[in-house]
Amino acid sequence: MSLRNPLGRAKGLGSAKDGTTHWWHQRLSAIALLLLTPWFVILMVGMLGDDLAIVRATLAQPVTAILMVAYLLSLFWHARLGLQVVIEDYLHGGAELLAQVIVKFVFALATITSLLAIGRIVFTA
Repeated sequence: MSLRNPLGRAKGLGSAKDGTTHWWHQRLSAIALLLLTPWFVILMVGMLGDDLAIVRATLAQPVTAILMVAYLLSLFWHARLGLQVVIEDYLHGGAELLAQVIVKFVFALATITSLLAIGRIVFTA
């Protein structure tokens, strides 16, 4: 006699097969943000008052561009994971599905836009 839910048996998913992955991704993105956010704040505060040419030159440096890409990817990934949990907790049925799809599309577009903006600064500076 099995104590597993029949739907869980049919899907092949037991307890903690999907939730732990989500949990780990959120923790890893949080650690990345914990390390990158102070760098980002220091960089932005340091560029206060600089003209556009200096800001573009600073952002076009390879290390700065790589760290900026890592920061934005971590930020968008962490925010999407957090919104996913909120939607799963408070919306149900068709509204939940629609909200999940919208969130994924919005974050995908924001990520692509950010990467293109950084690429444009790096490759045209």
